[in-house]
Parts: sequence; C-alpha cells; structure tokens
Amino acid sequence: MDALDRRILTELQDDGRQTNARLAETLGLSQSATHERMRRLERDGLIRGYRADVAPEGMGVGLQAFVAAELNAHNRGHIEDFERGILLVPGVRACYHITGRFDYLVHVAVRDLEQLGALIKTDIASVPGVAKLETLLVLTEVKADAGWPAADEDTEGP
Repeated sequence: MDALDRRILTELQDDGRQTNARLAETLGLSQSATHERMRRLERDGLIRGYRADVAPEGMGVGLQAFVAAELNAHNRGHIEDFERGILLVPGVRACYHITGRFDYLVHVAVRDLEQLGALIKTDIASVPGVAKLETLLVLTEVKADAGWPAADEDTEGP
C-alpha cells in the first residue's frame, strides 16, 4: 500500500458514490489504473464494502449507549464464549476488547430506554462470562464517525 492507495481510501470515505472517472481525475490517474487499484484494495480486504451513511432516526434508533462489560474469568474459553455470544445480540453496533477496569466496550443502538433495559437484562447480561456491566448513555454526538484517518508512513513519530 502506497500513498496513492491511501488517497483512494480517503477519497472513497469522503464520497463512496463518486464515479471511477471522477476519482481518477482527482488522483491524476487513468480510469483503468484507478479501477485496478480499487479492485486490488477490495481483494486485499482494505475496502470492506460500500454503504449509505444513514441517520439513526431513519432506522428507528432514538438512544445509543456504551455498555462496559467485565468478564468473570480471563481465560481463552471465557473470552471466546463472550465474543461469540455478543455477536448474536441484536442492537449491538460494535464491540471492542479493551484494557483497563473493564474487558469490553459494547456500543448499542436501540429505540428507547425501555428497549435498552430489556437488551441489557435479557441479552447482554446472559452472554456467557459476564460478571459486571456498566451502562453509559449517549447524550449528544459531538463528532460523528467520518472514516479512518490516513496514517502517513513517511512521517516519523515523536
């Protein structure tokens, strides 16, 4: 992956619907070279797909929260059981294995507080290995996900 590939990824994150011709013009490449690079990025798994950026209200989502989960044991089996179980929980947008006081941070999106309560009590609390949960409600979204920042491999760190 070179700087041109990173530019392609950045451009597509900004506007995934732009035509190959427009992208090629922006990059100063031929359409065929741009197309081939995009296909290679897709084959290599760096472009995982294309989708619309939909407002949560359009999907009936009125509440988002983060649920911090602590496991009752930290062996491979408990970790794998939790990870398999959380994949099956409806309303989970993302799940991150983290360091610190908790083991996982789970981002959930639901209709309302009642649905959140049911999701936590019924679904998340029953995932194998869960010892403790703490829920943090999202009050406002200060900055929306705008895609991944492009790391500049030519720049050295501090």
